[in-house]
Amino acid sequence: MADPAPSNILEVSVSELSFAVKRTVEEAFPYVRLRGEVSGYRGPHSSGHCYFALKDEKARIDAIIWKGVFGRLRFKPEEGMEVVATGKVTTYPGRSSYQIVIEQLEPAGVGALMALLEERRKKLAAEGLFDEARKQLLPSLPRVIGVVTSPTGAVIRDILHRISDRFPVHVLVWPARVQGEGAENEIAAGIRGFNALKAGGTIPRPDLIIAARGGGSLEDLWCFNEEVVVRAAAESDIPIISAVGHETDWTLIDHAADVRAPTPTAAAEMALPVRAELAAYVADRAQRLVASLLRLVQERRSQMRAASRGLPRLSDLLALPRQRFDEASGRLGRALIANTNAHGNRLTRASARLSPVRIQDRIGRSGERLDVLEARATQAVRRRFERANDRLGRLGQLLDTLSYEQTLKRGYALVRDAAGRMVSSAKRHATGERLDIQFADGTLPVAVDGGGPKPARPARKKAGPPAAGQASLFEED
Repeated sequence: MADPAPSNILEVSVSELSFAVKRTVEEAFPYVRLRGEVSGYRGPHSSGHCYFALKDEKARIDAIIWKGVFGRLRFKPEEGMEVVATGKVTTYPGRSSYQIVIEQLEPAGVGALMALLEERRKKLAAEGLFDEARKQLLPSLPRVIGVVTSPTGAVIRDILHRISDRFPVHVLVWPARVQGEGAENEIAAGIRGFNALKAGGTIPRPDLIIAARGGGSLEDLWCFNEEVVVRAAAESDIPIISAVGHETDWTLIDHAADVRAPTPTAAAEMALPVRAELAAYVADRAQRLVASLLRLVQERRSQMRAASRGLPRLSDLLALPRQRFDEASGRLGRALIANTNAHGNRLTRASARLSPVRIQDRIGRSGERLDVLEARATQAVRRRFERANDRLGRLGQLLDTLSYEQTLKRGYALVRDAAGRMVSSAKRHATGERLDIQFADGTLPVAVDGGGPKPARPARKKAGPPAAGQASLFEED
């Protein structure tokens, strides 16, 4: 086979060619705006970067959003969403493909924004953030009002002016951007910051919050459609009035707030009554209350007078009792006389029955009865005394029989120590200790001889007469 003809083309490596193409593409398309549909979006990668593609009906290009850029985007990509991406075109040598590194992303036209807004509204509504049951009533007369808005715009001046005209109260302003990148985080921070204030603290806690912004395009008002703002409004424990844009402008915070005001000025009017009108209302109610009380008093007075006319006179009430008293007092004198005469007659009849003969008879019968009773009493006492005397004699004989003296007479003796205590044992007595032995006819003192009891002696067959000069222990004197 013949050798190929020599060539003067410069030989390069694959890497050199890939990086040369990369430089050429980046120099030719340093900054571009692409319009296309998001395809293959699955959310941020674990690294925080986003990888997807932009396509139209004829072509497709890979797209990348770095982690730092993705956090600053006002609009996040969603599958099927038509967007306008601004960034740099570059290549990826590892796959020999070109791609765009996106630095800004926005929906393609108002229609896309409205579709995104509607989709987000349905999502948040499904979570119950827009339910009427979550909404709170506005306080009738708040003492402190918190306003979340730009401190340099015309909105805060209009709100303060309207509050000053209607009912001056304490107003706290939480400065926040209401348009542009990061505005939604500042608005949400303002709502949550007011809710975090403690009641009775150095900074008073608002009784009402107004989130306000002037009119603008849909893109200008978009920060009030972000989820972080809507969720902060729905979670607020303090009632919120949303006053964003003009009367025809609607944002998602309007659905989450407790009340939606068509304009910021209208929000101030909803928050507070007119002090003059309130004072007039209170004065009118006070006047009507006084008039009602006067009418009530007059009506009760008329009723009392009508009732008093229906009552009888005092003289009429006392006439019948007075007449009954007179009749009773007249009968009382006659009754006393009749009672006295009746008792006199009874006394006369009783005195007639008390003649001397009858009295003497009664005295005689009473004396005889008394003599009988006296004889019976004397006999009863004598019999009772005799029974008691017999019983006493029997008890004396029994006591004499059971006494220890009778036991001593039968040949027993009673031993006592020097303290007079009875000795019942031969043990525990020291030699020479004094004891008293009581017999029936007297007491004999003795002394203990020896340290303990002596052994018993054998019984004798018969005791003989005592030796001369020795006394018997049981011999009578």
